[in-house]
Amino acid sequence: MNEKLNIVLLLLAFLAAATLPVFHALRTPFFHQTYAAEDGPVEWLTFLCLCACAFVLARQAIAVRRAGGRRLAALLLGLYACAFLFAAGEEISWGQRIFGWEAGAFFTENSNRAETNLHNLKIGEVKLVQFLFGHVLTLVLLSYLVVLPVLHPALAFVQRLTEMFAVPVPHLHHAALALLASVAEAAVDLQRQWEIYELVFALLALSIFLLPKNARVFRPAPGVAPSSQKAMPPRA
Repeated sequence: MNEKLNIVLLLLAFLAAATLPVFHALRTPFFHQTYAAEDGPVEWLTFLCLCACAFVLARQAIAVRRAGGRRLAALLLGLYACAFLFAAGEEISWGQRIFGWEAGAFFTENSNRAETNLHNLKIGEVKLVQFLFGHVLTLVLLSYLVVLPVLHPALAFVQRLTEMFAVPVPHLHHAALALLASVAEAAVDLQRQWEIYELVFALLALSIFLLPKNARVFRPAPGVAPSSQKAMPPRA
């Protein structure tokens, strides 16, 4: 089941990235008015993927603890799940447009769009959506998606760190898709093109969490910590 779902996720990530140059060539308002619009299909698919990421990580945290894995690994996986649940809430402004409430005074005065979320806040003239949630977060995500899968098989200390902090490691095909999406995003000029970039990252994250390269860390044998699982020598 995970293998088939993984193929679907990777295909959707590729198609999402491929739509950027297509819509750039067409220059149709359908892109920003419907396809990538606020509360449009792209945003809702991103939201669902982020929620699914939180669910998968929480399930892995529970599985690790039940199997007698390290408490720290289970705790970290739980924190990662909370982070993705937070990201999902931010994506839809915590239901503000769904339920029709107005943002409080703090968000009205300190937000670019008077929405109940953190990523649209501004500190003075600095917009968090452009700085912290834009450039910084993109650098972190690209380092995770592109650099980590290259370093992980080559460096033992990177392997130890990912195991210590229970980090699901991407495969090289995740790195390739992340690079493809980055090139496509940089090459086009579309209103709300960032929404597609977010969707690709969400799809790749879900694919990674379902079938990480270091999957054994998240499927320990009952009563055995992940670090102690070693291959048994063949019997004579």
